[in-house]
Amino acid sequence: MEKSLRIDFHTHVISEEFLNLAEKYGDDRWPILEKTCDCGANIMIKGKKFREITDQAWDTETRLQDMENEGIDIQVLSPIPVTFSYWSNPEQGLELARFQNDFIASIVKEHPTKFIGLATVPLQDVDLAIQEMDRAINELGLRGVQIGSNVNGKNLDDDALDLFFKAANDNNVPLFVHPWETMGRERMPRHNFMYMVGMPSETALAAGSIIMSGMLDKYPSLKVCFAHGGGSLPYLLPRMDKGWNVWPQIRKTEKAPSHYAKLLYYDTLVYDENNLQFMIDRFGADQIIAGSDYPFLLREAPSGKVVDKLSTLSNEEKKRIHGLNALRFLGLEVENFQ
Repeated sequence: MEKSLRIDFHTHVISEEFLNLAEKYGDDRWPILEKTCDCGANIMIKGKKFREITDQAWDTETRLQDMENEGIDIQVLSPIPVTFSYWSNPEQGLELARFQNDFIASIVKEHPTKFIGLATVPLQDVDLAIQEMDRAINELGLRGVQIGSNVNGKNLDDDALDLFFKAANDNNVPLFVHPWETMGRERMPRHNFMYMVGMPSETALAAGSIIMSGMLDKYPSLKVCFAHGGGSLPYLLPRMDKGWNVWPQIRKTEKAPSHYAKLLYYDTLVYDENNLQFMIDRFGADQIIAGSDYPFLLREAPSGKVVDKLSTLSNEEKKRIHGLNALRFLGLEVENFQ
């Protein structure tokens, strides 16, 4: 197979000089970064270790070397989801969002052919979220917005969030939905189930909320990509179609859920060829975007490994999944990176 552009759409980054808002505002719910050595740190919440990270999360040269070693041409950078902090005072949440967006934009500015940036916004206040989305896209040059799968327990089809999705639709801003604050997390303290079961379930709920709500009829230009292959959504779609058919009173859409699922995008982080094939059968190859969850332990290395393993894909389909679908989703051209 000839060399094709390889984009890792799903990667996370954090500043080594991350704001300590816990200290500034006297509230230990804020995530803070505690360095353990030059090569690592802990993200701390309420005085407890939330997760360990390595310098891959903040050191651009380390990241570039990893990309070189793994054959990745471009990474799409987004914040670590725990930093969404939608629970916070909106103005304080905006402060953290602006800091992270400025940081990501600075990396992209330094390496414009190697990195593409996604913003974060304080979705607990839709007006501020729209304001920061506008700044991030039109002033900083970021190419989309990463959002959480819910906002303080409100699903993404909640009326309070409608104006944000309208703004994204009207301004052609693509959205990347990542699970956070997963449902049922009080039942998942053992076995790291939050990552293995909670996140895929949470993602399916977020996707289902958008699919069933009529949002994609209302906002036909809206572009949304879901992390982790859409979680459990591909498997649940026939059940959603059945429910839509037998309960006409719940219908808010013109067509069955499986129709709208094919309008959304999904990353390839499912690890397994059979799962990826199932996604392609459900959604079509043009809706699938290679992404790894770099630099975390559950990542696929290299990004798109499962795509290369899938023998049923043509070379052209692999090119689209490895890179061209990401560019189309983000409204970019290959020539921007040559």
